[in-house]
Amino acid sequence: MAGGFFSGMAAHSALIDLRKTDTKILVISDLHMGCGKRDDLAANGSLLISMLKYYYYPGGWFLVLNGDVEELHRYSFQKIEKQWPELYRAFDLFAAENRLYKTLGNHDEDLVFEKNYPYPLYHALRIETTQLPIFIYHGHQSSLVYSKYNAVIRSLVRYILTPFGIRNISAARNPRRRFFVEKQAYNFSMENNCISIIGHTHRALFESLSRFDFIKFEIERLCRDYPSMGSQEKMRTATEVSALRTELGKLKRSERRNVLRQSLYGDEFPVPCLFNSGSAISRRGINALELQDQSIALVYWFTEGNERKFVRRGNYRIEKLRETPYCRTVLNQDRLDYIKARMELCGT
Repeated sequence: MAGGFFSGMAAHSALIDLRKTDTKILVISDLHMGCGKRDDLAANGSLLISMLKYYYYPGGWFLVLNGDVEELHRYSFQKIEKQWPELYRAFDLFAAENRLYKTLGNHDEDLVFEKNYPYPLYHALRIETTQLPIFIYHGHQSSLVYSKYNAVIRSLVRYILTPFGIRNISAARNPRRRFFVEKQAYNFSMENNCISIIGHTHRALFESLSRFDFIKFEIERLCRDYPSMGSQEKMRTATEVSALRTELGKLKRSERRNVLRQSLYGDEFPVPCLFNSGSAISRRGINALELQDQSIALVYWFTEGNERKFVRRGNYRIEKLRETPYCRTVLNQDRLDYIKARMELCGT
């Protein structure tokens, strides 16, 4: 089933045309909207509502919700809808202007059985650009566990794990499963000369690099430039490298050492064909992807004073959302023509 999904996806018709100069697309995934004390979205709910209502909607953005929006493994849609009326009203703003697209994830695929679900549902989206096609899909389709046994997993979570307060079964908490999902999506993009945007693993990826991979490349770049720097710039760079090494150590401790030896691309140079929007349920904010002006950006939304340390330390331009405590910054950004060039040169 997983193989059939990937092999047939390239034939999907285009749903959004990024070739139009005024088209802007926000991709966000893994909201896991629930209800009750163990609602995964509770910490970032107000942030999400504010960024949608006061930044993206008035800015004319399309909204792509890339799977696992509702947490149907643990709760019914009716309970979730009752818990999050203001968020659904924000979705309605986009839907009323045909600017909302919703793909299915393994946690919300039962929405197809909801007769009163208000939004159209897709398994994948195709974005047309002037450079390369972009496919947006949740990513769980590569796993036989979720494609064949998702109903069993849902019953286990809802009726056994949730009543006892046991955390969800998820690829996001299993490093080996994360690498497998990412590898499948990476291979699909390489074979079809396209870009994939996924969710599911809750790990933000930009140009096929995780934060762990990016830090390693950034340290290497800083070390290469260090000899030609002036004395003050050398002092700043030394401080930056020290801070990056500290963050790298924290990331190492959060993963298994043997898993960290793996990568999406083995011994090859990374081809920038895979992106992941991360999730909306991080303790310190929300990651998302933005597509506009033939470029792609990984953005980070957070509550002022509660941002990740590397944002405060780095030279990131922070934009305050007016009359709220919320902020936005761009972590990485590149043009699609540059990404296409790197894929052509490194992907053969």
